[in-house]
Amino acid sequence: MSKILEKSLKDALKEDKLTFGSRQVLNSVKNSKLIVLSQSVKKEMLEKIETDAKKEKIPLVNFQGTSVALGRLCGLQFRISTLSFTSIPDANITSIIKDTTVEEKND
Repeated sequence: MSKILEKSLKDALKEDKLTFGSRQVLNSVKNSKLIVLSQSVKKEMLEKIETDAKKEKIPLVNFQGTSVALGRLCGLQFRISTLSFTSIPDANITSIIKDTTVEEKND
């Protein structure tokens, strides 16, 4: 997984700039800058989040790992299937999207 995503997650966690959980993310799409989805998200929830994110023009990143791996990346002891950044620099968003696109092509 990209180092920039890992660093951005840790910084946002310290500053309380993350929203965790599919329902919470769905309810706060308008306040999101970037949404990260693990491979553990249920199909119907994934479709709802994708639809709302497209409407609001919020970039989505498909994390190449499970909710357990995403939780660990955040340094937390629980699963995180979906999270959103409520604040993140635009340069970081661009880098994260570029890194994850490259990773998906390499898979």
